[in-house]
Amino acid sequence: MYAKGRGVLQSDEEAIVWYRKAADQGNASAQNNLAVMYRKGQGVPQSDKEAVKWYRKAAEQGNTKAQHNLDRMYENGPIFGL
Repeated sequence: MYAKGRGVLQSDEEAIVWYRKAADQGNASAQNNLAVMYRKGQGVPQSDKEAVKWYRKAAEQGNTKAQHNLDRMYENGPIFGL
């Protein structure tokens, strides 16, 4: 809701708080969304390393969006050594 401003004022920082809470509890969708925020640098410092970490966690649970996003990162950029 905070990421898109649905029913509340849009806030990347507040979205990060809630994505992280859910991601830490193993929610694959939240892990993917947190990775997107790191990839774009929305509400957090931009970090491909953190994006890959969270995409991987979600992808390992079968989240197809995360699998696709992780594949795109490997395909499009030098992220070796992360």
